[in-house]
Amino acid sequence: MNDKYISVNQLTKYIKYKIDNDMNLNEVFLKGEISNFKAHSRGHFYFTLKDESSRISAIMFSSSTKNIKFTPQDGMKVLVTGKVSVFEQTGNYQIYVNEMLEDGVGNLYIAYEQLKKKLQEEGLFDHIYKKKIPKIPKRIGVITAPTGAAIKDIISTIKRRWPLCEVILLPALVQGEDAHTDIVKQIKNAENYNLDTLIVGRGGGSIEDLWAFNEEDVARAIFACSIPTISAVGHEVDFTIADFVADLRAPTPTGAAEMAVPQKQDVLNYLNQISIRLYKSINNTIQLNRKHLDEIKKHYIFTNPITIYQSKEMLFDNLEERLKHSLINLIHIKEKNYQMIKSSIILQNPEILFDKKKNKYLNIISKLETLSPLKTIQRGYAITKKDNKVITSIKNIKKGDNINIELKDGNIDAKVI
Repeated sequence: MNDKYISVNQLTKYIKYKIDNDMNLNEVFLKGEISNFKAHSRGHFYFTLKDESSRISAIMFSSSTKNIKFTPQDGMKVLVTGKVSVFEQTGNYQIYVNEMLEDGVGNLYIAYEQLKKKLQEEGLFDHIYKKKIPKIPKRIGVITAPTGAAIKDIISTIKRRWPLCEVILLPALVQGEDAHTDIVKQIKNAENYNLDTLIVGRGGGSIEDLWAFNEEDVARAIFACSIPTISAVGHEVDFTIADFVADLRAPTPTGAAEMAVPQKQDVLNYLNQISIRLYKSINNTIQLNRKHLDEIKKHYIFTNPITIYQSKEMLFDNLEERLKHSLINLIHIKEKNYQMIKSSIILQNPEILFDKKKNKYLNIISKLETLSPLKTIQRGYAITKKDNKVITSIKNIKKGDNINIELKDGNIDAKVI
């Protein structure tokens, strides 16, 4: 009776066999929204694919995940290709995904937000890196499509507002798969034209049409560009990554042209104001100098110049008198000194000074003779030397030494025995 019952494992294997051999389930194309996404450390993706009323478990092995060019997240709409099978341990059916694509505009916005957050965290949007747009440029470069309303609006606006400015078109694709590469190429090429300002942009369109300006390589090229750059992509409500990186964001291409050059009449008005201010400044300077000149002319030096001579003459007389008094005083002092010298006892009786010096000399000679060793020798003493050095103690000689004995009438060489 129990033969009609089968095990859970047998049922699961049977269902798996049926599903695996169903050609309609061997290659399934699904679209849905990702939820419960988990990226395993080994590179596998586990997630649920759902729509408004149903859901299916999904797994994507690392051999397939490495080919994905975006980062899957919960809420992202995707298109997947895979095989439906049964996981025997749980009995759940699931899809084994081998390919995943982003589905529609919703995912473009997600990719946009992801890149925006990444570049913002790196500092590419920081105000400290923004370069000032020159007020009066001589040459402006424009990177956009060579045909279309954008380039016409930019050129006509610049020529109308500031005809002295030269406009150089750097034609580039602004839509399509290769557009971002072309834009990057022209941004780098712009460095060769000695530009004052660079405008990068295009006319309006859908998010797909504007997507080239949301590419990372375009953003980094704008950030690295040494030319002050204005981003002019789409309409006023459209914001691209290029707008955040550029030095200035314009709502439209026409707006970019207006920001890039001054209004001719505004410059003329400004020059007129400067001219008026300059005239007033010069006139005030002239008036002040004229007033100063009048004050100088009224000075007593010019009204009565003889006063200068008289004061100098008085000063000269004063100095002359002081000089005379100084000379008289100096002569008087010198004469007084001279009289003192003349009355000195030395000049009156110089023999006294000579006798005094002579007595002092004889006294010194007497002292020297008293201390002279020759006097000692004359009294019967002798000086004993060894190696030309006076021997003052018996400790300074030993047996066999040669010595010299100096007497008053000669020297004796001797040897110690």
